[in-house]
Parts: sequence; structure tokens; C-alpha cells
Amino acid sequence: MFKKILIANRGEIAIRIINAARELNIESIAIYHSIDKKMPFVRYADYAIELISDSPKAGYLDMQQIIKIAKENKAEAIHPGYGFLSENANFSRLCKENGIKFIGPYAESIEAMGSKTGAREIMQKAGVPIVPGHNSRITDFDEAIKIATKIGFPVLLKAAAGGGGKGMRVVEKAEEFKENYEAAQREAIKSFGDDLVYMEKYILNPKHIEVQIIADEHDNCVFLAERDCSIQRRHQKVIEEAPSNVLDEELRAKMGKVAIEAAKACNYVNAGTIEFLLDKDKNFYFLEMNTRLQVEHPVTEMVTGIDLAKEQIKVAAGYELSFKQEDIKLKGHSFECRIYAEDPLNNFMPDIGNIDYLREPFGNGVRVDTGIENNSEISLHFDPMLSKLITFGKDRDDAAEKMLTALKNYQLLGFSNIIPFLIDVFEDDRFRNGYFDTGYIPNHYDFEALKAKKYENENELAAIVTYLFNRESETIINTDIKPSINNWKMSNLNMRKE
Repeated sequence: MFKKILIANRGEIAIRIINAARELNIESIAIYHSIDKKMPFVRYADYAIELISDSPKAGYLDMQQIIKIAKENKAEAIHPGYGFLSENANFSRLCKENGIKFIGPYAESIEAMGSKTGAREIMQKAGVPIVPGHNSRITDFDEAIKIATKIGFPVLLKAAAGGGGKGMRVVEKAEEFKENYEAAQREAIKSFGDDLVYMEKYILNPKHIEVQIIADEHDNCVFLAERDCSIQRRHQKVIEEAPSNVLDEELRAKMGKVAIEAAKACNYVNAGTIEFLLDKDKNFYFLEMNTRLQVEHPVTEMVTGIDLAKEQIKVAAGYELSFKQEDIKLKGHSFECRIYAEDPLNNFMPDIGNIDYLREPFGNGVRVDTGIENNSEISLHFDPMLSKLITFGKDRDDAAEKMLTALKNYQLLGFSNIIPFLIDVFEDDRFRNGYFDTGYIPNHYDFEALKAKKYENENELAAIVTYLFNRESETIINTDIKPSINNWKMSNLNMRKE
């Protein structure tokens, strides 16, 4: 087993990996840009080394500097977490060239799945069902419109090198094709440095189902059931759950088998995720493969009892998987809510500021994977996700009730955040009864009702403030405003009448 590993990441995922390493008696090295100097992950690691760079993001992407730090501090392996360098084939290759184990897949596997068009071709050859589409570079718009017409409108334009919803456009009719294609190209080159855009049939309001797999270096590959990630804004996930409420055992086994075939088709090792679209007739199609640990991996851990971060490290150290397919037995249900510094009433635009007050929920079946604390600065330089709230229950209803209670007990003040929106979703009968798909937020969610709740809460807060200022008593009043109020952009009340 490794004695020391470097975590090439920050925030909650860095703490998650540090925890896993510590349980395996492995020392951890955190790297950080000066802007992160006071963040919890820096203090939590056994060692912390500052990155020297002009910008915060550039530091975490500086492969040569990270390798240099790892070698100088005798780290035997590097865990990239997710984001940053986690799906960078060159970084995986550079680690190998420097005698450092990359805790993730081989560079060749990352490259194979990194190109969306290339991945489609590999999956098609392996017999994995894919969405009907056109993989080649589109240059002749007249020919492109003919292809789109053959596929059938609406079609989806996607950046070949991309992910996370960037460089993606839905085209409803031929007249809109050129404008959307050029917009997708511009976003693709800006986000990924590659303007290749491909086209596929747009499946109306599918379920987004992903299958977790993990493979070792001894030709063992296991799937750990599925996650439903259909609640999304701007093609990015907000709420995930495991297992899906629409899969039966037969369909689960079928999708799991296909996921393993997909992994083997690209000689995959370590943890990865095969993402599928599931239509209303329960036909499923390969979407993409994420060659890293997913943000939402905790819900799989909760229902399987398997620590994926620890398994990743053990696989990279050359160990065989500690379980077989027949050992995977699902128990209960789990939800994950991503806690973002975003304003849901302003198209989920990110917000910044300092955490004036933080109280995280706790209790039976409640888990918080976090990278923040009181007074932490929320910077514009990074993704606005602050933490992940996970609940586990005996069934879906039990897990949902625990999530609703936990969200109401989660107090986070100092900037706009997504908690009021999440509470509203978990109070919605449509969601609670499982009647949702990827179109839930854009097509079904009532933002006007959420806005009315915000104004109601603001009026209630104003009444409380007025009452406090008009009290004749000189007593210091320290009020604990109820959660439905204090997750809007407000500060704690701590007032004395003068």
C-alpha cells in the first residue's frame, strides 16, 4: 500500500480523499493556491504545499508543478478527484513517466472516452446502444440539414471534446440549425479549445441514468447499480439518488451488463461511470463515460456499503477488488443535494461572499461532505458547489423525508444559495412520487411560486426586525431565524435597541 499520496484538488473532494487515505493509514499532501490558504482542506491534510501561479485555477492545472511537488515530497501516487486534471490523459501519462501512480484510469482509456465522437464509435463497435446521430465534422450546412432531417428534429448539437452542458444546443427545426451550430462552435472553442460539434437525435425529456463501475488491474470489473441524475439545470446535476425508482431488477442487470462491456471496450481500470438516457419506453442509450470519481458517488456508497474512494486507492496500489458482482446487494435508498452558492431566481447564477453563519445538519442517516466552515470565502474563481448533503433511509420516502428535514436545518448565510429551491423540490408531490425527468426544472418547476415564498419570508423577517427594534427592553436579543427564512441572502440578527 502507498505511504503517501498527493491530492491534486481542493474543497470537499480533497477532504473526502484525505479521509479515505487516513483510514488506509496513508499520509496526504494537499496543494493549494494562496486564495485557498484558509480553507479547511489545507489544514486537514498531513502536509500542505502552496502552488505558485498567476491565477487560482491555473495553479490547480499546472501539471509540471504538481508533479514536481509530488516528487520532492515523496508522494507515490496522485488522486485528481473530479474536475481540474481528473480526466486529463496527458496528466495520467505524465504521472506514469515520473514513476507516480495516477489514481484513475490509463491515459489511453481517458483519451478514448474523452472524445464524444470517438467514444460513440467505440461503443457502437462494442454493441452498446447509442443515440442515433452523425459523428463527423459538420461543414456543409445544406448537407447537415439533410442529415438532421433524416435523424429527425429535434436534434442535439454537442461539443465533441466537452461536457457539463457546454457547447450544447437543441435545434427544433431546420431554420434554426445554422444559428445554433455556430453558437455551439463558439462555446466549444472557448471551453475546450476544439470547435468540433457533432449531432444526435434529441430524446425528449428522458431520464438521466448512470451506472457506477469499478475495475481492477486483474481483469475484474463490477457494476454498483445505478443513480438517477435527472434533476438538472443547464444540463448540470442538482439532485441525485440511488437506486432509480423506474428500474426493475431485469433492466438494472441489463444496463449493468452493458456498462461493463463499455468499460472493457476501452480497457478501463479504476472507478468510472457510464451515463445513459432512458426514454419513456425504457429504451436506453449510451450518453458518455466519465473517467473519474463522480460528484454523486456518495449515494452509491450509501446503498452498497462500499467506500469508492478507498477502493480507488487500493486498485491503484495493485490490489484486487475486495468484492465480486454477487456481493453487491442494494439496501435502502439515498439522495444527494448539491449545495451551490447560486440564486435559483436568477437562472441559478453563481454568487460570492463570505460565510457569515454556517450550521450543517446532522442526525441518523444524514451525511455532509463539505469543504467550508464559518468565515470561509466563496470565490468567483471556482465552481460554486460548496458541499453535498446526503441522506439514507429504509426506502425512497424515508430518505426524502430525512433530506427535507436536513435541508430545513441547513443554515448558510452571507450570499444566495440553492437551499430554498431544494426544499421546494422535496415538497413537490410530482418529485416525491417519482414523476420527473430531465425536463423537470425547465418545463415543470414553478419559479413564480418560489419567488412568492421568498417575498413572504422577507416580509416575515421585516416584521421580526420591526418588532425587535420597537421593544422597550434593553436585553440583547439573539434570534435564530427559522430555516425557511435564513437561507436567502441574509445575515443573522443580533441586535440591541439603542
